[in-house]
Amino acid sequence: MRIGRKAASIALALGLGAGGVLGTAAPAAAATYGGECGSGYGVVNSAPIGSLGTVFLTYNNSNGNNCAVAKRNSAGSAVLIEVGLSIYPEGNHWDAYEGDYFTSYAGPVYLNAAGRCVSWMGRISGTEGGDRGTNCG
Repeated sequence: MRIGRKAASIALALGLGAGGVLGTAAPAAAATYGGECGSGYGVVNSAPIGSLGTVFLTYNNSNGNNCAVAKRNSAGSAVLIEVGLSIYPEGNHWDAYEGDYFTSYAGPVYLNAAGRCVSWMGRISGTEGGDRGTNCG
């Protein structure tokens, strides 16, 4: 039985023992834009929301509207998700805003800002991503 013990020792050293392979978790996949703003909108910017998700800023050339969506990396039980858009620098805190308990994303929110800079943010459970005064013109 020397061969059996040796094979078991090698398998254990390689991490193939009880739970070795099954014990590793794959990293969460990043959120992807899925057309939540509708037709005619293309992603012009995005930012991570920590490790929880991504906020997407989109623009529609035909009507001059920006749109923002905050998405979790993977759907789950409802958590607080917020998304906001404003004209920079003169806009209110968030001219367009949505925040509530959602399972996968907040938004879309829309703002006409043709020829102007915008601030945009997404927040999931208190972790924020986005930028201020970007995508001008």
